[in-house]
Amino acid sequence: MARLHPPDKSRLLDLPPCPGLALADIMVPRSEAEHQAAWDDLRAHRHLGFDTESRPTFVKGEESRGPDVVQFATPTRAYVLQLRHAESTALARAVLTSPHIVKVGFGLQQDRSQLRQRLGLEVQACLDLDLVFHRMGYPRSIGIKAAVAIAFGQRFVKSKRVTTTNWANARLEPRQLVYAANDAWVALQVMRWHDPASLDAVLASVMADPAALVALR
Repeated sequence: MARLHPPDKSRLLDLPPCPGLALADIMVPRSEAEHQAAWDDLRAHRHLGFDTESRPTFVKGEESRGPDVVQFATPTRAYVLQLRHAESTALARAVLTSPHIVKVGFGLQQDRSQLRQRLGLEVQACLDLDLVFHRMGYPRSIGIKAAVAIAFGQRFVKSKRVTTTNWANARLEPRQLVYAANDAWVALQVMRWHDPASLDAVLASVMADPAALVALR
């Protein structure tokens, strides 16, 4: 297969911005009823966009304690779960360990490792889109920005200022919610861009071995 090259940074800057979810479409469950409603919505979908966010380390030699936020996205909304809350942690566990819900994202090895460290679990049914693009002929770690440019001809903006904010805060800022939600939601849109037939074999592999990160050779 011929090797393909993603758009370079200068080309990305020329592209129109990628639209994303608005704040009104982002849910942060607080009550028992809100967590139940979130679970009912999330488990109704076969595929969910997925990502995590962690509080940055501020001291040299300090180790990250793993994700502080886990986010899932459906085609129309996103759920941002703060692991400081027991009910949100329980909901995250239920989705992450379900072999019937395929979690879709980019560069998921680190997320899985950190979740293993923080929650002591193995993420089931996990599809890393970096590996899907690699199978198409692109570099192994293409990333979400290049993938959006390839799929939609658009520029996905990720603010470094927001990336390095404190994700362990008791109340996340609106800009943090939008950032986290769209990391997951855009990944789902990229998955849906692929020809469904071409993903059937991949998804079958996930369901046959739910604990494995799908590795496409």
